[in-house]
Amino acid sequence: MNVHFIAIGGAAMHNLALALHNKGLHVTGSDDTIFEPSKSRLNSAGLLPTNFGWFAEKITNTLDAVVLGMHAKQDNPELLKAQELGLKIYSYPEFLYEQSKHKTRVVIGGSHGKTTITAMILHVLNYHDIDVDYMVGAQLDGFDVMVKLTDDADFIVLEGDEYLSSPIDRRPKFHLYQPNIALLSGIAWDHINVFPTFENYLEQFKIFVESITVGGSISYNTEDSNVQTIVEQSENQIRKFPYQTPEHTIVDGVSYLNTEEGPLPLEIFGAHNLNNLAGSKWICQQMGVDQDDFYEAISSFSGASKRLEKVAENSSCVVYKDFAHSPSKVKATTEAVKSQYPDRELVACLELHTYSSLNADFLDHYKNTLDAADKAVVFYSPHAVEIKQLESVSKVQIENAFDRNDLIIFTDPTLFKAYLMALEYVHKTVLLMSSGSYGGLDFEPLKNKVSQPH
Repeated sequence: MNVHFIAIGGAAMHNLALALHNKGLHVTGSDDTIFEPSKSRLNSAGLLPTNFGWFAEKITNTLDAVVLGMHAKQDNPELLKAQELGLKIYSYPEFLYEQSKHKTRVVIGGSHGKTTITAMILHVLNYHDIDVDYMVGAQLDGFDVMVKLTDDADFIVLEGDEYLSSPIDRRPKFHLYQPNIALLSGIAWDHINVFPTFENYLEQFKIFVESITVGGSISYNTEDSNVQTIVEQSENQIRKFPYQTPEHTIVDGVSYLNTEEGPLPLEIFGAHNLNNLAGSKWICQQMGVDQDDFYEAISSFSGASKRLEKVAENSSCVVYKDFAHSPSKVKATTEAVKSQYPDRELVACLELHTYSSLNADFLDHYKNTLDAADKAVVFYSPHAVEIKQLESVSKVQIENAFDRNDLIIFTDPTLFKAYLMALEYVHKTVLLMSSGSYGGLDFEPLKNKVSQPH
């Protein structure tokens, strides 16, 4: 089978390309630019395009399928040629479904927590040498690729993203997987450039629940009222398994899960992560892993990449960075870190980086999200606002949105870095939250500063 990727360099696209290559398919691709680590990984597999750019002559009748990435535009020369030739053009999720339509599809959906829950499930299955196919949105420890496709595995575990499928298919990705086993973790309005109202956003999750195959199941977080309403009002003929945050305790900075066999120490922490754990347990049990085996495996789970990742530590201070950027994630992460280290001063720094977070109409959703922090810092780049062609956002607007008179605001990355380097890393917890790069922050000097004797 010959498959061509238009926009092969994307995080998800290059992993799918590698998975198909590993499966023995003939894979080619194009892109106008490819960054690391995609570039090196594609090169190692012999899949890196010789020249960057779009070349209509690459599209011929010898291709069995074309996979179209979101980075491509509707007037892409290769896409136009494929349409002219009448070739089968798949979006990323469509092709994943095509490769897994004879398997049991496990789909993890929700505005937040889905990467962590998917990572937890794969960690448990991997621990017990249970072989499954998968697609996950972050690079995980112990896994070479983010997508694995085989002919042999009975299950495939898919992270169900609600973002759009392709430039010519405006359906959310998770509408296309038709899960046999599903999970819904939470709903918090995001992607406002695509879903202009909360009602429109909610509708996507209703469609997801209705897309579950008859006789299938959904595990759902009852602590989210929107999730509970959507699932319990659905008339789809599926089994419904509610879950909530399990009982746990925190002792000397370690979270313990209360189990029938006694307290189980965990490497993760925070109520939101314990809630994720409860959901992943339901899914693993439906995949044949009993409760005791789940607990044995999950105790060594240390988190998904970029999710509460420890940057540096000394005897009285720890620095974390986290991918959190939407209001619900920022609030949950800030509260989790404060709960874990209640006796230390918490300095929480948030970079406003995404289209939604830099949108003046959306800013008010951040009200009280940093309240658990002793010191709250917001960094954003006015240049990023210009690039996204948004109305300019003032410091006063941001201060009012977060509803904190003591909010510290930086717009210059040099001054933000200077602030971090000037902190005394004693009896503190420092939390850096962003889906960006904190203005190009180099973490090495920060690591060295924290590790010096205090």
